[in-house]
Amino acid sequence: MLITKLVLKNWRNFREAEIHLRDCSYLVGANATGKSNLLDAFRFLRDLSKSKGGGLQYAVADRGGMQKLRCLHARGKTNVSIEVHMAEDFDQEPMWVYRLDFKKADHKHAPLQVSHESIRKNGDELFCRPNPDDLKDPQLLTQTHLEQIGANAKFREVVDLFGQITYLHLIPHLLKNEALSRSGKVDDDPFGQGFLERIAHTPAKTRDARLRRIQGSLKVAVPNFSELRFHKDESTGAPHLEACYEHHRPHGAWQREDQFSDGTLRLLGILWSLLDGDGVLLIEEPELSLNAEVVKQIPALIANIQFKSKKRRQVIVTTHSDALLSNEGIDTYGISILAATSDGTKVERWSKKEQDVLDAGFTVAQAVLPRIKPVNVNQLSLF
Repeated sequence: MLITKLVLKNWRNFREAEIHLRDCSYLVGANATGKSNLLDAFRFLRDLSKSKGGGLQYAVADRGGMQKLRCLHARGKTNVSIEVHMAEDFDQEPMWVYRLDFKKADHKHAPLQVSHESIRKNGDELFCRPNPDDLKDPQLLTQTHLEQIGANAKFREVVDLFGQITYLHLIPHLLKNEALSRSGKVDDDPFGQGFLERIAHTPAKTRDARLRRIQGSLKVAVPNFSELRFHKDESTGAPHLEACYEHHRPHGAWQREDQFSDGTLRLLGILWSLLDGDGVLLIEEPELSLNAEVVKQIPALIANIQFKSKKRRQVIVTTHSDALLSNEGIDTYGISILAATSDGTKVERWSKKEQDVLDAGFTVAQAVLPRIKPVNVNQLSLF
């Protein structure tokens, strides 16, 4: 199942936003337009769906409370609203529609409350809250049905979809520093601190098959790269990745991950994540630390892995990279353009004007990047 549309109201930068999604979607915008905040709406759904260590109260508190979550442009509206449309394919009517509205309680120290929660399957409403039970016991409104195993049996498919959402923004420094990678890990490990442990816990046959596929890509992208292997330190039990580089020595030179370049680690992390699981994958600015020619191939790389996989993994990417958006294979239906305005960030779709530019032989980057270029950016040179 796939997420085909996300509708937000009063969420962080977005007073109102509607995002249409595809197999691979691109959230394109200048700095500080809310690309990361939009991805966080998906992570929020994942956090809601945890039956243990999650739920509404945790998810909001983990983001600094309602004062940081609610859009500053919301004015008198107190509700934050998220609506998700899901289907088996993008050209189909939604099979599932889940909507959640929540607000700050009337009393300062009281927990948050669900002001509306509903789910529809093929147009039929399975439940809508508040219901009579909620009115009898308002404490029930401090939890969503997503987080309650006893209440979500009829839409467990939706709960599982949200729970499998993965976010990746691998920070090479955290992965290279063994002391940091073993301590203070952020929940669900978006930054790669537990990346090596995740590889270590993968069944050996699956792990080796994935590393062979990744090895083939790294041979193309990384100069003198020859071989990739998994290794566990016999004395400490710590997992490591090792790479062999062509060298004047007869059998090459082996390096551990702490000697890899930042770009090699980030590319390796992206490739592994594309192969690891079948839930929605959120990738934050994959262009960081990578050569522009490598970045240009990322859309084709994602499409190729999706095509070869038994179960396609939906991917959502944030970017403002000229190189990445220059790839000719990008599906323009999957592009959402984020533009900052005096009334919050607006999400706009691919327009006829941009399609005319594309039809004239230009790239997606040439069509869309001028639209998100910061006003008066040339004045930075006057600093």
